[in-house]
Amino acid sequence: MKALLDFVPLIIFFYLYKTVDPKDTEHPLLQLIGSAGGVDNNNILVATTGLILSMLVVYGALFIMQKFRLDKQQWIVLFMTVIFGGITLILSDDFYIRLKAALLNIVFAGAFLLSPYFSKDRSPLIKRLFAPIFNLGEVGWKRLNYAWAAMFAVMSGLHVFFAFLFMNGKYWGEFTAFGDMLVMFSFIIIQFIVLRKHFKSTEN
Repeated sequence: MKALLDFVPLIIFFYLYKTVDPKDTEHPLLQLIGSAGGVDNNNILVATTGLILSMLVVYGALFIMQKFRLDKQQWIVLFMTVIFGGITLILSDDFYIRLKAALLNIVFAGAFLLSPYFSKDRSPLIKRLFAPIFNLGEVGWKRLNYAWAAMFAVMSGLHVFFAFLFMNGKYWGEFTAFGDMLVMFSFIIIQFIVLRKHFKSTEN
């Protein structure tokens, strides 16, 4: 249930991005926030408004469901969405919301790389996430941690590519809505195939 809620803001974002006229300065969501809109990017401005509002609702619900707390990752995603989305709406410039996902993935890559140096037991972040599933040695956990950091770095590069380089960002909305999910699911599947011999048995 919680995992499904995370996708609701992205679905709303993608729907508004694809259905709103880029030149529509009179959209109700723009009027709601008192924005005069942009020249030809109002679909992004409306979608960004919908993204921020839906994330506040969804993460508010998660805050209650999780006994009045959010995970660090959830705080980071919410904070960066509100900040970069807010700047986008204030300036009517979609550059900042396009940049948000690339920076967010770099933050996650950095978190994996630096986790062994800042955790109390000096263990990599990936070990804390997958220790109940995999039985790996110290070198194995380090390699897997580097792999996850690399995956997020690659994802950041893909966001830059689709947002700013490929066909003037024509498919940026599609990649923003579904790209992270597809890349991560593909990576996880490959990870489980490669590490299938290291699964912990039920006896452990």
